[in-house]
Amino acid sequence: MIGLTGMPLPDFAPGSVWLTGAGPGDPGLLTVLALHALTVADVIVHDALVESSILALAPPTVERYDVGKRSGRISPQQKDITTMLVSMAHRGHRVLRLKGGDPFMFGRGQEEIAGLSAAGIPTRVIPGLTSGIAGPAAVGMALTGRDNQAVTFMTGTGPDGAVPSLDWRALVRGAQTLVFYMALRQLGEITHCLSAAGLPADEPVAVLCEATTPRQQVLFSSLSQVATAAATLQPPAIVVIGPGARCSLPANYQ
Repeated sequence: MIGLTGMPLPDFAPGSVWLTGAGPGDPGLLTVLALHALTVADVIVHDALVESSILALAPPTVERYDVGKRSGRISPQQKDITTMLVSMAHRGHRVLRLKGGDPFMFGRGQEEIAGLSAAGIPTRVIPGLTSGIAGPAAVGMALTGRDNQAVTFMTGTGPDGAVPSLDWRALVRGAQTLVFYMALRQLGEITHCLSAAGLPADEPVAVLCEATTPRQQVLFSSLSQVATAAATLQPPAIVVIGPGARCSLPANYQ
């Protein structure tokens, strides 16, 4: 198939599942393959973080199923989502499994691929721009640079809903910039752990909520102040700690 760009695009075969990243939120940041999948899928099974403006790019006749996991609410179990995908593929549908960001960056995509593979379902993974990279870049934060040569990505919420058991001293000694996903509700405990491990109180911190969407909010603060300053912010959010949390956009940036 030849797409709108004139480039050859892979066939989305009936009875297959494409596990696809929807990017950080802005429809303009979708990949060409993600847009292609949206236009030819029979069924879309999407997460809560996928923007409605992205779902609107699919034909109105496409079936849509919201299986997003939301903190504090009853959400579909992972095994039930995989069972749904297998069932739809067995019925001959082109199934688009659409996840916010990148499906393999704290998206449990590997679990779904394993389940689909065990059921003999043909699959393809379409990477997406993860919010931990695209969000900071969109507001002028360079996570790496000549004097900032290492960055670590991690989740602020473990499977049990608590802050993961991390080697905080190793984090402080290692990467110069830390990027946390799903950390907003745990920000007080995270900053306490980093402070106790030796990170200075004035270390720069940035919180990006709903990055690249019309509802985007950005807060610049410090390690000792950010938990209080961000108390009224709502997820989804990315938290950047270290030199990468400084903004470097020129005054005439559009």
